[in-house]
Amino acid sequence: MVDFEKKERYDFADLVRLVAFLRGENGCDWDRVQTHESIRRNFLEEAYEACEGIDLDDPDVMMEEFGDVLLQVVFHSGIEADRGRFTIDDVCTRVCRKMIRRHPHLFGGERADWETLKKQEKGAKTQTELMQGVAKSLPALIRAEKIAEKAQDASLVGESFASEQELGDRLLQIVAAAAAKEQDAETALHRAIDRYIDRYAENERAQCDAPQTR
Repeated sequence: MVDFEKKERYDFADLVRLVAFLRGENGCDWDRVQTHESIRRNFLEEAYEACEGIDLDDPDVMMEEFGDVLLQVVFHSGIEADRGRFTIDDVCTRVCRKMIRRHPHLFGGERADWETLKKQEKGAKTQTELMQGVAKSLPALIRAEKIAEKAQDASLVGESFASEQELGDRLLQIVAAAAAKEQDAETALHRAIDRYIDRYAENERAQCDAPQTR
């Protein structure tokens, strides 16, 4: 007999307790043996499906998929709780503290630039370090956009596009050309980003090493 109350509505504490049961000694054999690595892809898929619900503006789909994303967060946190490294409460504490830090003007401080606050959080002293902090696990195009925003480098901007349609068509052509040559466009863009960050770092170091003139 499962010691878990069936009721009309559940809250966050119920979800945490349910996942702990499923992963426990008397729970589900499959849930008990999962690791971060074994369900990493599930996390990505659930996030994309949640975005699909947003795009559709479908409350039923959003409710379902947000729940699946939340389940992933609780599940992964449970794995870490078993390791004694952190709990779901630590996760909640960390994100609450972050939001308070990023809105100092609402919590007794002065308004501050968002990028400056994030740089302070990450302990980044240079733009290179800030770019290196962008997750490599992001899809290449999203990663490239974030890098471009942080770099604010005019040399990155090549030919201009008159419209979103023209931009989309050009991107599709590039991907199709890569596929025709059996090349992985995703990997190619990731490698281009890595090369750009390396060049940016070299330039940044050179500027720091250059003698200062008055």
